[in-house]
Amino acid sequence: MSKTRVTAVGVTDARTAHQDLHSEQGARRGEHPGRSRNPLIKVADLAWLEFEKPDLDRAEVFARDFGFGIAARTKRALWLRGTFAGSPCMVIRRGSTSRFIGPVFRAAERADLDRLARATGSDVRNADVPGGGRAVALLDPSGFPVLVAHCGEELPALPEQLAPLLNFGTDHRRTNVTQRPPREPSRIQRLGHVVLETRVFARALHWYLDTLGMIVSDFLFLDGQRDRGPTMAFMRCDQGSRAVDHHTLAMHLGPGNGYVHSAYQVTDLDSMAAGGEYLNERGYKRSWGIGRHIQGSQLFDYWRDPDHFMLEHFADGDLFSSDLAPGWAPMSTSGLAQWGPPATRDFLGASPSPRRVREVVQALRGDNEMDPARLFGLLKAANS
Repeated sequence: MSKTRVTAVGVTDARTAHQDLHSEQGARRGEHPGRSRNPLIKVADLAWLEFEKPDLDRAEVFARDFGFGIAARTKRALWLRGTFAGSPCMVIRRGSTSRFIGPVFRAAERADLDRLARATGSDVRNADVPGGGRAVALLDPSGFPVLVAHCGEELPALPEQLAPLLNFGTDHRRTNVTQRPPREPSRIQRLGHVVLETRVFARALHWYLDTLGMIVSDFLFLDGQRDRGPTMAFMRCDQGSRAVDHHTLAMHLGPGNGYVHSAYQVTDLDSMAAGGEYLNERGYKRSWGIGRHIQGSQLFDYWRDPDHFMLEHFADGDLFSSDLAPGWAPMSTSGLAQWGPPATRDFLGASPSPRRVREVVQALRGDNEMDPARLFGLLKAANS
C-alpha cells in the first residue's frame, strides 16, 4: 500500500505505509489484517470512562488539579469534562472500593444502537449521562462491561488554554515579549484513549474489531514468538477518510484483566510541563515522563491519582485515516519512547506485589492465552 508523504511545506514523495511513517515493517503474508471484513457497527470515538471510588471529594480535588472541568456533581456521581464540546470524559460513581468499571464508546448514529442490540440480544436503554441519551450494554471477552452510547445533547465548549507563540530559527513570531507559561493545571481538552490488559488478547481483539468496527494501527509481538501472533494492538476508530487518533483503545496480553491507564489531551508541551510542576508541588506521584512515544508519537506525562490509577497528559499525537495498514514491531521497553527518561518500574507494572503474584499464578493455571513461554516473553520485553 503506497501513500503520499506530506510535509509542512507541501506534498513531497510517495512512500510505503511503513517507511518513515509509523512502523519499521508491515504484516507478513497470512498475518492478522487488523480489521474485520463486516463489523456490526463502527463506533465513532471513545465517549467516556466509568470508575467507582468511595471518596468523591478527594476525587474532585485531584480532577481539578489534573486539569478536568466539572460537568456535573451529585451525591452519587462526579462527571468530569474537557474544554472541547461533546460528551464528558469520565464519570466517577460512589462505591465501596476504587475500581475501573469499563469504557463507553460513542455510536456514530442512533440507528447503530438498534443494530447492535438486535445482533447481541441486548436492550437499548437510557444512558445516565448529563444531557441524556441511549445506550447498549455489552460484555467483552475479558469481562469488561462496555457501553455504546448515543448522547442526546453535547456539552458546550469551554475557554481553551492558549498555546504560547514560539520562535523557530529565523521565523520570529514573538519579539519584545517574554515567554512565561503560568504554573497552573494543564487544561484537559478531551479523552484520548484507554489501555487495558487481558489474558484473552486474541479473543478480545477480534471482538472489538468485529463488534465495534475498530481497526489496528500497530501490532506488537514478543521477540522470537511472532509466529504465535501479536500480543498488543493499538486500535483506532474507522471514520473512513477522516484522520483520527492513532489509538483510541490499546490492549495487551498480560496475567491480569484490568485497567492500565487512560490518556487526556492537553494543548502542548508547555501546558504539560507547567501542569506537571503544579501536580508535583501538590504531592502527586509522577509515574513516567516527560517524553515522546514511538507508536502514536504523542508527547506524554504519566501520573498516579490518590487511588493509584494511572492517567496521562498527552499532546501532538498521530492521526490516521482508514486506509493505512497496521505496522508490526517487537515489544520492548526501549521501544516505548523516542526520547525521555527510562520507563519506570511503576509505569511497567514491574514492581512485585501479592496481587500481581496471584494474577500470574491464576493466569498460568487458567483457560486463557497465558503460558510460561508468553510470560517469559513479556518479562524479556520489560527488560529490553
